[in-house]
Amino acid sequence: MFMGNYNILIVEDEPSIADNLKISLSREGFNTELCNTLRDARKALSSKQFNLIILDVGLPDGSGFDFCREIRQESNIPIIMLTARSDEIDRVVGLEIGADDYVT
Repeated sequence: MFMGNYNILIVEDEPSIADNLKISLSREGFNTELCNTLRDARKALSSKQFNLIILDVGLPDGSGFDFCREIRQESNIPIIMLTARSDEIDRVVGLEIGADDYVT
């Protein structure tokens, strides 16, 4: 089990994926905050320090790719893109815009 104060922001709109991530990471000792929209994620980032962002590409109010670019203008916080999009071009785009990893 992880010991420490490690905050993870999960930005995911699919309830089953979001809940499983939150439960699994919490069991390992991580503090997690779940946002279903980019709007909520922006609020969370402005009010709390996070050590990692797990970011879905397709969200109801915008693109995770665009949000990743936005974050990179201000921060080097690690970002893992999490998506059902498995096309090689999406993976390349995700990594080129600043994601640290891209998981399908």
